[in-house]
Amino acid sequence: MKMIVPVIVAAAIGLPGPAQARTLDAIRASGVIGLCAHPNSLPFARKTGEPPGFQVELGQLLARELGVALRLDWIITQYQMRSAGCDILLDVIADREAQGETRLRISKPYYRTGVALAVPSSSPLTSFKSLNEKTKVGVQVGSIAAMIIGQRHVPLSTFGFESDSLEAVSNREIDAAAVTPTAAGYFNLTHPDNPLRILDRDESIADLNWNVAVGMIRPDDALREAIDRALERLRSDGTIDRIYGRYGIVLQAPK
Repeated sequence: MKMIVPVIVAAAIGLPGPAQARTLDAIRASGVIGLCAHPNSLPFARKTGEPPGFQVELGQLLARELGVALRLDWIITQYQMRSAGCDILLDVIADREAQGETRLRISKPYYRTGVALAVPSSSPLTSFKSLNEKTKVGVQVGSIAAMIIGQRHVPLSTFGFESDSLEAVSNREIDAAAVTPTAAGYFNLTHPDNPLRILDRDESIADLNWNVAVGMIRPDDALREAIDRALERLRSDGTIDRIYGRYGIVLQAPK
């Protein structure tokens, strides 16, 4: 399974039973749209302090495009989404198989990401193909990256969080970390004295690349179409790129 942060894992594991549907008319009548997010997961989101995270910033603009206010529904695990009563999630993997039994409807994708290698600036590594039995790579426990890289007989070091594997690369404890460009970009932003080199993703490995979209909990067609239009406007004028750029992240166009 592809894993990014707890909320995105939530979108890829499953929702325990159907959540209450909310139409676009109902959302506009209430004056708010609910966004489920993790309260302590920068650069994605956080409950207090600045910056608030790119999910919060993008959520606020999507709400404005719909003519309503944003309500933040803080969750830690996927099992809380139903009781939280939110309407949307951001940075959801835009793949029906990855969504499993969530019944989320997904918007048109607004960027593409996956798993990349982060290496020290002086590293001779240039791609996944340059990994060998002498290069130790940090991976998340149970991730698809761990399985794929392990099949190539590359030594692995497992971590619970991407940030931990990036710290290990920075400290020269391992040769590379298989992480999302999101995690690596934010790490470099917050570690300006010792930035890592982020290698290009390998699009030939399908399971290590995916589009990202807005996940909607049982929307009507009008809400889905309104979200798509809002995303298109925010993409076309560069707003989404600028939001993510403030967190050190360079977005790639979806495919």
